[in-house]
Amino acid sequence: MKNSTKLSAVFICFFLVVFFGCKQSDNSNKDKETILKGSTSILVDESLKPIIEDQIEVFQSEYKAKITIIAKSENEVIKAFLKDSTRIAVLSRPLSNDEEKYFQSLKITPKTTKIGTDAIAFISNKSNNDTLIALQDVVSFMQGKEQKTITGLVFDNLNSSTLRYMNEVSGLKSNPLKGIYSFKTNEEVLKYVSENEGMIGVVGLNWLYRPSSIVSQYLKSINVLSVKGIGKEVYVSPTQNNLAEGTYPLARDLYIINCQGYSGLGMGFASFVAGDIGQRIILKSGLLPIRTPGRKIIITTKSKTN
Repeated sequence: MKNSTKLSAVFICFFLVVFFGCKQSDNSNKDKETILKGSTSILVDESLKPIIEDQIEVFQSEYKAKITIIAKSENEVIKAFLKDSTRIAVLSRPLSNDEEKYFQSLKITPKTTKIGTDAIAFISNKSNNDTLIALQDVVSFMQGKEQKTITGLVFDNLNSSTLRYMNEVSGLKSNPLKGIYSFKTNEEVLKYVSENEGMIGVVGLNWLYRPSSIVSQYLKSINVLSVKGIGKEVYVSPTQNNLAEGTYPLARDLYIINCQGYSGLGMGFASFVAGDIGQRIILKSGLLPIRTPGRKIIITTKSKTN
């Protein structure tokens, strides 16, 4: 009888161990990240934050995923990316050769997905009646040459992609020593320009096309300037159509860079943004998608009744 009791107790203990082991396994599988499920964080160039927020909102509504945005300046994104803060980043440039080699040394092949085209926009206070600006004047000002038409340029951040881009256009290897002012975010630039006369703000275009309710208030006091490219005669406004035609001189491509090294949400999110729904979101935002989403036209005919 005692042996039978012992055997029953052993059987019950064994059953409980197996049962709870299976439960834990089930829970771990539920929490496991896949291309369409789980949670992760994404490093985002702050100048691109609005369009990525829109994408994430729709992606999360479609799938059982939770994506947290970490918005920083471009330089800060790259530093965090290389330190394994997170292995997914959204940038306005691809990785450099040295950055790619770093990930390859970790046995990770970066997957770069082009998702659309944004632009750098110049803005001024509405008190300034002139809504035109020549890119050559901006370049000359950044090179330290005095310009009667420009008293100062306001950037979001000294480590930002907008300043890096304008330095490249101006042929500079470092930031200008004078006439350059910075805050921390594009929102702060918009606020400052809306409240102050005389300065030219430099912002990512998607902040103007998909503004929050707060930013919308600033836009009422701002002019978006049309730009004359170097060696050109025509002033061109930063619109979706002009980006598509390649006439706006300050366009820049956008990329999702995935260095997770496995089939996680980085792969799923990049595919989503580059796919039909994601491209429609970019199209509606006023930016330029990499491909124009197709439109389905259904033609119905009414049958004649006697």
